[in-house]
Amino acid sequence: MSYKRILLKLSGEALKGNTEFGIDPRTVRDIAEEIKAAHDAGIQIGIVVGGGNMWRGKTASELGMERVQADYMGMLATVLNGLAIQDSLEHLGIETRVMSAIAAQQAVEPYIRRRALRHLEKNRVVVFVGGTGQPYFSTDTAAAVRCAEIGAEVMLMAKNGVEGVYDSDPRKNSDAKMFKSLTHEDLLNKQLAVMDLTAASLLKDNKIEVRVFNMNTKGNITKVCLGDNTLGTIIK
Repeated sequence: MSYKRILLKLSGEALKGNTEFGIDPRTVRDIAEEIKAAHDAGIQIGIVVGGGNMWRGKTASELGMERVQADYMGMLATVLNGLAIQDSLEHLGIETRVMSAIAAQQAVEPYIRRRALRHLEKNRVVVFVGGTGQPYFSTDTAAAVRCAEIGAEVMLMAKNGVEGVYDSDPRKNSDAKMFKSLTHEDLLNKQLAVMDLTAASLLKDNKIEVRVFNMNTKGNITKVCLGDNTLGTIIK
């Protein structure tokens, strides 16, 4: 059974496709086609996209850049990604709105919760960018906040090349074990690296189900949106 309203958290890194950095239009188009299939099935879709294909504020801070400045640069990177997703979706005939937590009114709408809900009720895809609008918070936390605010049934975390939640990094440890299901308490107590602890706490407090899956396998986004329980890890 598919969901009625979802929040899809897209990895920014996945938007670069096989390129070294930036946005690969063909990859974004492929993602948009999968989102369209879910939208055509009647699902209301909100999207939060990361900016890791262009910039990571935390990494820049660790290399000596002032953290607040680095984080604002990361928020701007998500705006670029959101506009790219909007362009691909609208080329496919899906009415889309990009709403930003930081001011960029010439290009996107300001984030206003009631307006976002109205867009969703009119079957528009809403892409939330600019993170939370505040430094020190990740796009995972922004996704958890928006998920709660719009009343989504589930947060779907589309990961770049990772099948689900593991007990260690599968890219570094070939013996890493993937969990098929976890509780929110497991996620917090084990400090699993699938998301930051602020996001995990928000999801737990609001009793929001989470699905973590690999977005790089063609068809996975549509399948998970439509309720396929065989993919990835479920957290509830």
